[in-house]
Amino acid sequence: MPGAVFREGPLSGLDEATLRPLLERAAAKSYPKSTVIVSEGDRSEGLYVILSGKVRIYLANENGREVTLGVEGPGDYFGEMTLDGGARSASVMTLEPSRFLVVPRAAVEPFIAAHPEFALHLVRKLIRRVRILTESVRSLALQDVYGRFTRLLHELAIEEDGKLVIAEKLTQQEMANRIGASREMVGIILKDLVKGGYLTVTGKRIAIDKKLPLEW
Repeated sequence: MPGAVFREGPLSGLDEATLRPLLERAAAKSYPKSTVIVSEGDRSEGLYVILSGKVRIYLANENGREVTLGVEGPGDYFGEMTLDGGARSASVMTLEPSRFLVVPRAAVEPFIAAHPEFALHLVRKLIRRVRILTESVRSLALQDVYGRFTRLLHELAIEEDGKLVIAEKLTQQEMANRIGASREMVGIILKDLVKGGYLTVTGKRIAIDKKLPLEW
């Protein structure tokens, strides 16, 4: 069993020996890039542990408009919302070739009952997710598109050679999905910030050259 799953992401805080009886019940599965492995409303059961790759968790309406709820990578897991017996609350798509351990719900429930430390870990993970979703709702309700866009840039920015850069390579559509806006609006804002000398865009790489204005 790949040890990296215990060293990265949320599972890193748990003892490997504790988790092994659960993960040994899992089936390994691999999916290529851009595969929808979970669809909102599905009644499929199971907890997905990401061994490698990256996934996007999102909502979509009947017109095809999407809002990204989060991006998760190795060591993260999703699917815990089905433990109440309900349908999937969101869709999940691979952003790159990915491998998973899929634990059946029938194995998860007794494991939680027998291991209170994992139950507490799961509760804390759900609390973190609720906090993130609450902040997203606040942003959508109280900030305009420009405010949400600059907030996204600051969340993704890391320091590199004394400059803030967006290391994650995102298309304009992917950025639009994350902030609940249109690709056209994101393109206009980007163009204006580049023209004003605030950003430099090279391919999909974005560098923040100076403090972004509070208003657009």
